[in-house]
Amino acid sequence: MAELTVRAATSEQDIDAVRTLCWAYRDYLIGFSDTLRPTIETFYPVDDYAALMDVLAQKHARPGGIILMAELDGAPVGCGMYYPLSDSDAEIKRVFVQAGARGTGAGQALSKALIDHARADGYSRVLLDTSKEFKGAQRLYERLGFQARGSYSDLPPGTEDLLVFYEFTL
Repeated sequence: MAELTVRAATSEQDIDAVRTLCWAYRDYLIGFSDTLRPTIETFYPVDDYAALMDVLAQKHARPGGIILMAELDGAPVGCGMYYPLSDSDAEIKRVFVQAGARGTGAGQALSKALIDHARADGYSRVLLDTSKEFKGAQRLYERLGFQARGSYSDLPPGTEDLLVFYEFTL
């Protein structure tokens, strides 16, 4: 059985692996459905996403944020991260597990580790959103104790109804 580990992405090699996973995540989102594709292209146009990838480590830098990487037998298979929205709130972003590693518990392990790190960092709440089409992600977050809520940020017009928003009190 493969060994699953979740750890902070700290080296440049780790961050490069996470960037690769983030691009795979964007590709996954775009290919998920014809309904979701325009939303992803609105939220993550290629140039904007590339700019985000350039500053990923800074945006999620310690001590206020973190980037985690899931590995199976030492190979990167997933990622997740958060950054501060305020002194009390952190937003979880880009929780993704490659297709070949789904079903291994990597998504749950990443999500739990993000919650634990946010608590240790002194946040009182974590927030996240996911597509209404991602029923598996919704079930995972609800199993972990996240509560559905309204939007917590400004969104492009017409996109709020495509997302589900969650919060978890730490």
